[in-house]
Amino acid sequence: MAKILAVDDSASMRGMVAFTLRSAGYEVSEAENGQLALDTAAASRFDLVLADVNMPVMDGISMVRELRQRADYKGVPILMLTTESNTDKKMEGKAAGATGWLVKPFDTEQ
Repeated sequence: MAKILAVDDSASMRGMVAFTLRSAGYEVSEAENGQLALDTAAASRFDLVLADVNMPVMDGISMVRELRQRADYKGVPILMLTTESNTDKKMEGKAAGATGWLVKPFDTEQ
């Protein structure tokens, strides 16, 4: 079973993402900011990371940069799940190492 890390400062958004993914058969862990996500990722290996961009303590793009420095996460897909939709922010995410970009609200079929 694939392990997914859902990172968002909104408890309701994390819950919705986790519920959707668990319903599809995935094992999901949650973190409320980028720093907690890094700590969680150090304790357990994930097959996918879904992260918001705008969070307190550490934002999602900084978290992606840090994860990409770790050998275990060089090839792991990291998708940004955010309300941010401008091209500059997407390019910043891509430069940091984000694999893809999904805009909230999301369609569960995506």
